Amino acid sequence: MTAPALSIRGVTKTFVLHVQGGARLPVLHGVNLDVGAGECVVLADPSGSGKSTLLRSVYGNYKPQSGEILVGHAGGVVEMVSASPRAILEVRRRTLGYVSQFLRVIPRVPVVDVVAEPLRAQGLDREEARDRARAMLGRLRMPERLWGLSPVTFSGGEQQRVSVARVFVARYPVLLLDEPTASLDADARTLVLDLVEEARAQGTAVLATVHDPVGRARIATRTVSLEDMAA
Repeated sequence: MTAPALSIRGVTKTFVLHVQGGARLPVLHGVNLDVGAGECVVLADPSGSGKSTLLRSVYGNYKPQSGEILVGHAGGVVEMVSASPRAILEVRRRTLGYVSQFLRVIPRVPVVDVVAEPLRAQGLDREEARDRARAMLGRLRMPERLWGLSPVTFSGGEQQRVSVARVFVARYPVLLLDEPTASLDADARTLVLDLVEEARAQGTAVLATVHDPVGRARIATRTVSLEDMAA
């Protein structure tokens, strides 16, 4: 039996609010979930329920208090909760792509290089990486006049397309998508959903949050609830 590309076991996360007298805010309660290659599992919970927290925990931005997060990587498995920072960076470089709701980039770096950066990190030469970045930006209908500009002053929808482009250009085996169609118009949403479906058809494992019910119905092979996954 093939091991899942992503396996979440008993993950618990509580935030301690130090500015509010050390108040504790439990968010994840023993979450269990497997995502296999070619699956798109969509978390269908209301805002504030912990969906983004789970994705950030998988990506290594948050450290759960307990549990395991196992990611298939380079022919083996990396346990993200206990992994070293260097190991987490290597998983992100080769295996784990993450579209967040907020684009964070270095000021003054042009869009084409922002999108090409993951390919450069994987070893592609500069011109090949930039060519693939241009092709992805064109597919997402990002106006060519913007390619040489920094995205820090772009609109929300334009920044979202850059965020999507820089992840899908690299073809990661596991994708974390936190509202990938947020701030996009109908045409752009369709383009992004096309990319998700193509990635899944190529065997990518996808864990996503999608508030749009039409988009969710289109890409989800399975819809789950954090409450139902709690231990």
